[in-house]
This record gives sequence, structure tokens and C-alpha cells, in this order.
Amino acid sequence: GVTFFILMALVGSLIVPIPKVNTQARSQPPSFAHILGTDNQGKDIAAQIVHGSRPVITVAVLTGLVTTAIAITLGALAAFLGGLFDRVVNSAANFVLTIPYLVAMTVLASFIRLNSPITQALILSLWSWPVLMRTVRAQVLSLREREYVEAAVALNLGTPHIIFREILPNMASYIAISMILAMTSAIYAQIALITLGLVPLSDMNWGKMILIARTTGAIYLSDTVWFILSPVIAIALFQWSLVTLARSIEDIFNPRLRSGA
Repeated sequence: GVTFFILMALVGSLIVPIPKVNTQARSQPPSFAHILGTDNQGKDIAAQIVHGSRPVITVAVLTGLVTTAIAITLGALAAFLGGLFDRVVNSAANFVLTIPYLVAMTVLASFIRLNSPITQALILSLWSWPVLMRTVRAQVLSLREREYVEAAVALNLGTPHIIFREILPNMASYIAISMILAMTSAIYAQIALITLGLVPLSDMNWGKMILIARTTGAIYLSDTVWFILSPVIAIALFQWSLVTLARSIEDIFNPRLRSGA
């Protein structure tokens, strides 16, 4: 499932023509020529789904990578170093968690133009890392008591080596699953920012389709209902494929789940 959406974003957008306004084919139902119908401007909805997948998936992947990198680095260092660094990191996490997400996004959008995937991913990551960081910290606190970690400390191999070569590799499956879950949260957050008008609508994406469909009343007309249903279904299917991938990874790395125990 995930492979299909990635190929659609990377390859499909190069093959499928960019949808253009066609006043002669406005608000048409699904047909052989337009498998998902057309919108109120005559644009092919299926083509919009294909071209709108890349921005959504790009932001989701970047947010997942940045969020996971911040969380595992700060969480691992906080657990391993302890002391002042641990208190500072936990205080920062508590501070971020107390700030209402949408309020913070609204304020930031008035100062920062969220017109690029990188900017959107960085902003979303700033409010996504604390929960994962706490979980990583708890995991590292448990792993640091293992014999191989104590041996590495006794050999004075250095903090970076111990964390990134001894501890984190034993959390690889958990980190991968956490990144996938961070991607799913990023998709919802990105769509919310778009529908609230906090992101410039320069590029075609699923969130823009939902916003335009809602503002043009597509949900109330039977001929144009596919214009709002198509991106919603695409988001749901992509989310489902990510969750399925996370469960598959968990089954692979957890023999008890694989055996049904």
C-alpha cells in the first residue's frame, strides 16, 4: 500500500497530465473518461489526486524523519547523561506540550510563510517530538542497565558510540514504528493547517482539494460529492497503509506477536 502511494507521488505525477480547466466538462460524475469525475471547473479529479499526493507525502516523510531524529537524540542523551541536561530536556518537552497546537500554528503562520514542505515539516516537528522523546528516554533508561552497555561504559567508548552504536540499534524496530506513526500525525496536522487557511495554496494537494470542495459546497451536490470524497478516501487509504506497515514491522521484530502468543 505504501509503495503504491510513493510510486503515485514520484512516478504518477510525471506521467499523468496536469489537470486543466474545462468549462465544457464541469461537475461530471465518474465515467470512463474521468474515473473520479470532474470538479466545478472541469478539472479531472483523479489527476488532482495523483498530483496532490507528492506535497502531502513529502511533508509527512520529512516530518517523520525530523521528529524521530529530534526525539531519539534528545531522549537518548537525556536518559544517558541525566542531571541538568535531563531536567532541561524534560522541561522543554513539558513547555511544548502545554502550548495549544492550533494556537501556536496560527501565531507562527503570521510570522513565517509555510510555503515549502521543509518549512512545514520543521514547524510540525517542533510540536511532535516531546511524546516520542519521553518514550525513547524510558526505553534508554531500561537499556542502559544491560550488561553490554555497562561494558561499553567500562571500556570508555564514549557517549556517541554507546548511544548510537550500542543502545539505539536495539531500538531499531521501535524507532521505525514511531517514525511511521509520526508520519500519520503529520498528515492530519498538514491537512488541518491547509483547511484553516494557514498554508498558501500555491501547490495542488489533497488538503487544498478538501478546502476548495468545502468552500464551493461540493458536499451538498450529488454531482460534485466525489470532489471532496476522493481526497478524504485517499488520505484514509494512505493512513491505513502506514498503520499496516507499522504493524507488519512490529510482527517481524516481535516473535511473540508473530506466533500469536
